[in-house]
Amino acid sequence: MSVEVFPLRAEVAVPCGCVLGEGAIWDQRTGTLFWVDINEGALWSWRPQGGEEAVSRPLGERVGFVLLTPDPDVVMLGLKSGLARFDLSSGTRTALLSPESDLPGNRLNDGTAAPDGSIYFGSLNESDRQPSGHFYHWTGERLSRFGESTVTTNGPAVDPARGRLYATDTSRRRVCHYPIGQGGSLGERRDYVTFGPEDGHPDGMAVDAEGHVWICHFGGGRITRFDPDGEPVLVVPMPTPQVTKLAFGGPDLDTIYVTTAARDLDREIDPMAGHVFKVAAGIRGLPAQFCRVGLG
Repeated sequence: MSVEVFPLRAEVAVPCGCVLGEGAIWDQRTGTLFWVDINEGALWSWRPQGGEEAVSRPLGERVGFVLLTPDPDVVMLGLKSGLARFDLSSGTRTALLSPESDLPGNRLNDGTAAPDGSIYFGSLNESDRQPSGHFYHWTGERLSRFGESTVTTNGPAVDPARGRLYATDTSRRRVCHYPIGQGGSLGERRDYVTFGPEDGHPDGMAVDAEGHVWICHFGGGRITRFDPDGEPVLVVPMPTPQVTKLAFGGPDLDTIYVTTAARDLDREIDPMAGHVFKVAAGIRGLPAQFCRVGLG
């Protein structure tokens, strides 16, 4: 199977220069893009159609991801200390769950909401040495762990049409998928994609409306679109190597917004590092699901 190279260049959408930009997610209700700068402990938001400047909210600790809730003024955050509800208007933060209070060298890293409103998320070892990272599923009443322990988890993403959960073991350069059963329980893990050393490491991902999976290459300077069988069909080159996460956005959900990182890079050599980019993909994504647990 031949792999197409996307012909249009990625453009800078927000010149934010994040140290470790991550967690891009689009709120279709308000036309808002959210993302985080993990190392700076900041939650970012931007409305492309409103002509507004991007807003950075300091959180006082490292933050791995942001999820939407049914209330546009409330989001769910995956912090170093655990899951928390955050009111965008007042800045009020309510701690909900600390799944790894016994692992001070860990933090939460990436997550996604499922169609039933539960959350799949993961953690990592901040020293990048110990395989103490885990994947979790939280229903609001029950917290369960799945998959193997590893150094760095990433990219939980759901394909609701196929009833699949995709999960990235960044450290081992592989992406797997699980069948989603009743109550969000997961079946047997199956291999999906394995990266070679020349590909960088698989990072964040998103599923489009056709059931294809777009995976970011951290250290590989690109995004690859894979079909449901794990075959690569499209490559989108990026102008900076540390590509972390993408979200489908815009009025028709056919623009991809991409977060990147500047960690350990020389900004004089790579001035694009850490910015948020946009690509007119022309392929529709899926709207973000709402987190419905831990809302009181």
